[in-house]
Amino acid sequence: MSRVWIDGVLCDESDARVSPFDHGLLTGDGVFETLKVYDRVPFAARRHLERLDVSCRGLGLPVADHGVLREAMAAVIEANALDSGRIRITLTGGVSPLGSERGDGGPLIIVAGGPLAPWPDATDVSVVPWPRNERGALAGLKTTSYGENVVALAYAKERGAGEAIFGNTIGNLCEGTGTNVFVDIGGRLITPPLSAGCLAGVTRALVLEVTDAVEEDLPLSALAEADEAFLSSTTREVQPIRAVDGRGLPAAPGPLTTAAAEAFTALVQRDLDP
Repeated sequence: MSRVWIDGVLCDESDARVSPFDHGLLTGDGVFETLKVYDRVPFAARRHLERLDVSCRGLGLPVADHGVLREAMAAVIEANALDSGRIRITLTGGVSPLGSERGDGGPLIIVAGGPLAPWPDATDVSVVPWPRNERGALAGLKTTSYGENVVALAYAKERGAGEAIFGNTIGNLCEGTGTNVFVDIGGRLITPPLSAGCLAGVTRALVLEVTDAVEEDLPLSALAEADEAFLSSTTREVQPIRAVDGRGLPAAPGPLTTAAAEAFTALVQRDLDP
């Protein structure tokens, strides 16, 4: 049985309680971060906690103390003997009225961890018909309002794909449901800029730092026309895209994907909090 940390208390999963009036449950008023665990250490914790702060501020939630969160992650990892896997921090608006208005009781913080199943060596993706709103109030924030992602991923799964890809409102490539996208166009490794509406992925930022990738707006159609492409995320790391809407890409992985994966692996091996 898993052990979880809720507002400073470590307890068995079966004893964990969240109020039916919690605003995260009622309205999706919450933020979260998922970190990959290597050798009982959460990877890139500083970057993830800084991004959690950005999401909190964007949603108008109080920022949590990083020292407390680091201690909570360590306690959950130790209690679950989590040598490798993932750990998630969730912060919600707390107990609130039955509506959009937030209560004044303060946030709820949950830290939970568990094993992580391996991803396939490569995956197919499906472009969904719904755009990301790059000008929306939640653009670029990692919130618990994931209903749109649930619908999009189900759409992709129904078509035999492992991830859904969004364009934005002006028809440019944006992101996946839980991933960023990199494409090789004529030997140049390109990922959409944050202004396209995508999440500022931690793995995305690290790939930009350890490769020659650049940020540049691309039409959504560029993905299917790429020489190669890959997804990046905390749990997938660098995962080649094999096909887009059933159309195979020339290589999966191609040379730029392979180089990015190797560079990222080397980074993990030399520094678990880059």
